[in-house]
Amino acid sequence: MIIAIDYNIMFVALPDIGSDLGFSAQNLQWVISAYSVAFGGFLLLGGRATDLFGRKNMFLFGLFLYAASSVLGGLATESWLLVAARVVQGLGGAFLAPATLSLVTTLFAEGTERNRALAVWGGAGGFGMVLGAILGGLLTDWFGWQAVMWVNVIAAGAAMAYGTGILPKTAKATTNGFDLPGAVVGTVASTLLVFTLVNGPEAGWGSGTTIGSLIGSLVLFALFIGIESKTAAPMMPLRLFTNRNVSVGTTITFLFMATFGAYAYFLTQYWQVVQGYSAWATGFAFLLPSGCVLIGTVAAGKLMNSYGARKTLLIALAVGFVGTAALALTMTQDSSYLVIAVPLIVLSLGQGVIFTAMFAAATTGVANEEQGIGSGIATTGQQIGGAVGLAVLIAIAAGAAGGETTDPARLTDGILVATWATAAGIALTFLATLGLKKPAAAATQVVASGEAAGDTNSVTAPAASAPASAPAPASAPAPAPAVSERV
Repeated sequence: MIIAIDYNIMFVALPDIGSDLGFSAQNLQWVISAYSVAFGGFLLLGGRATDLFGRKNMFLFGLFLYAASSVLGGLATESWLLVAARVVQGLGGAFLAPATLSLVTTLFAEGTERNRALAVWGGAGGFGMVLGAILGGLLTDWFGWQAVMWVNVIAAGAAMAYGTGILPKTAKATTNGFDLPGAVVGTVASTLLVFTLVNGPEAGWGSGTTIGSLIGSLVLFALFIGIESKTAAPMMPLRLFTNRNVSVGTTITFLFMATFGAYAYFLTQYWQVVQGYSAWATGFAFLLPSGCVLIGTVAAGKLMNSYGARKTLLIALAVGFVGTAALALTMTQDSSYLVIAVPLIVLSLGQGVIFTAMFAAATTGVANEEQGIGSGIATTGQQIGGAVGLAVLIAIAAGAAGGETTDPARLTDGILVATWATAAGIALTFLATLGLKKPAAAATQVVASGEAAGDTNSVTAPAASAPASAPAPASAPAPAPAVSERV
């Protein structure tokens, strides 16, 4: 919820932050992107640290970094100080996100129980988006943009106090040691890659900085893969990618944030710059889509139990595409809120369902002792996707608007082109989702063939030879102790 609040609350406050601290139109994106660079760059380290040092410990450490950086941001009087605070906040998120997700995925058994838990987890994020939309406008209008930073101090402090008492102590992984070379090289490589993709549109894709950082990240990634393939205790076990759900699921999280996640920036520009909404009014304008995201995240658990994660994702992506295309067809400079409300409802419901289902898919078949790094890999795709999508869509919109950022008519043209580009990205995500496994169908086929042969052993024999990454058949989940017993 805290991470989701921060996401929406910062978008609403951006115009006031830009004018108060002297950001240029192009540099303003670094209030968002600095967070994304640090978050995406350190997620692998945060995920592995969660497995090695305990999920509860890393959960509390991430909250501490979040609270401390929010104090720094609330006191910032220069643009660079706020960007620095957002970097530290991103570090906190890099430890907090995989710790939170892996706590959910390890405390609840894979299948129906975990789907329900993930729906609650996703619902907390959806509620955070609603709360962030409201608080962003109210706090910015009443107390100034600094208040959107101070609210994190209160929320993170409360979560630390509550989590210390209620969360069970989690075991630390037994390993042959900590992969320090892999941790350093992998973190620097990820950070350089995100920096390249975020800074490229501003500095120019042919600039020395962009080319140098890109080459550096690719070289370091190659070195990282070499280290991970040889070390006895890799930070990121490469065999995880032999699980198709992990690799495809991470691609989905990347594309999701590059489309749905980045589009909130353009809604803020549309309402505040094109239509002249105040920060307060913009916050309430976000209330409808954020509320629909909340409904979608909660509904995702029931949908996955009925149709499975793969089919649920395909349905939700189709709904999201229809809503985004309809929004592009109805959004004009003078469109009333009621005119675009229906497309916003449709795309937001799809967005909410996808958010929960994509993480269920990406963590399926991952062993409990590796849920931290598995969650870190999936969330890395999410954060890098957000940075890439925002940078690319801003470049597309700027090109369509002729570089104009103040003229409402030209800016509307750029936003419309970015909306169509978002719809195209959602269609690409639909195609990627087709690559997820269909475990339920495979299980049914195995059972049927065993019955036809009249040999009960033939039902279990294929399962015994299946790869370790394959999820258990939905029709015969492994028995698990009650939640209270495990806690």
